[in-house]
Amino acid sequence: MTLHAEVAPGFEPVLEAFRALHDEGMELGSAFAVEIGGRRVVDLAGGWRDRERTLPWTPDTLVPVYSTTKPIGVLVLAGLVGRGLVDLEAPVAALWPEFGAHGKDRVTIAQALAHQAGVPGFAEPIDPALWLDPPALARALAALEPMWEPGTASGYHPLTHGYIVGELARRADGRTLGTILREDWCGPAGIDFHIGTPDALADRIARIERPKALPNLGEMSPPRVAAFATRWAAPDRGGAEWRRAEIPSANGHCTARAVASLYAVWANGGRLAGRDMISSAVLDAFSRERWQGEDLVLPFRLSWAAGILRNRAGGYGPGPRTLGHSGWGGSFGLADPDRGLSAGYVMNRQSNALMGDPRARRLVAALYACLD
Repeated sequence: MTLHAEVAPGFEPVLEAFRALHDEGMELGSAFAVEIGGRRVVDLAGGWRDRERTLPWTPDTLVPVYSTTKPIGVLVLAGLVGRGLVDLEAPVAALWPEFGAHGKDRVTIAQALAHQAGVPGFAEPIDPALWLDPPALARALAALEPMWEPGTASGYHPLTHGYIVGELARRADGRTLGTILREDWCGPAGIDFHIGTPDALADRIARIERPKALPNLGEMSPPRVAAFATRWAAPDRGGAEWRRAEIPSANGHCTARAVASLYAVWANGGRLAGRDMISSAVLDAFSRERWQGEDLVLPFRLSWAAGILRNRAGGYGPGPRTLGHSGWGGSFGLADPDRGLSAGYVMNRQSNALMGDPRARRLVAALYACLD
């Protein structure tokens, strides 16, 4: 395979684990990056961008990371909280009155970010193309009746989460969330993460190889059906229109370096590339536990902060204060504030693991073994 490898002394086992995943045929193309205290100590990229194995994967290869996008969109919202434009503890309806329909008027922004709003998907049919029109989708979402009493339970909102975050950002700032991310965050820091990916970058994007089996969601309850199992539960992913749309829950396109750099904000007290993007007080409010319990959509017991998972199950390394999120097919980002460490893993051969992809676990285990 093609391989780009830069590792700081002492991190050679991470390269060995990365290479083994390719040698064992578990990868088509992938990349893994790690930062500690803002310094990149692991930068790996290898394999192929396409199934025909004609396009080498390089460090600047972009790939959709699906739900690994969520904590990035939430960081943008946290920045608006820091500017006094959003109150994390206020109702969503304070900024977005229409969202208060059918008893959702008491749902706070923090609760919505912790997947407690009761609107994980649409039980009744919608045109799947609506997902590619965020303002129209947000209007339809605001009108929904919740599937459980908001605030009494948490059920993963695989797509709708990002439309809530995006609409709040737009109403608070006037710009779209993807624009704020580009202008205030990634542009000044030179970070290759895009929510709303321009056509000019299309040639750099890897082709996705879908999983060969469906994930096991357990008993298909109404919230699980609405979230995942209807013909209208998601848009047609992969086309130019999908790439251009701003879906802060699901269609970030980026490099592994970019994931590690942005998750570093969670790990380093709100700092990005030497700039204070979020105060420690605001970051603490977003990072503290908002819900713990059996999820109504995913078949797991989860601990949610405001838009990012707390590491109760240990899937993101040994640190109990580590935060992380995974994306459909296997990508992930993690932020370990006790070590000032962040990491990003991206790939184009998807697995059917809902969380804890075995490739990701091997890389994280190799990484932390270097730190003991």
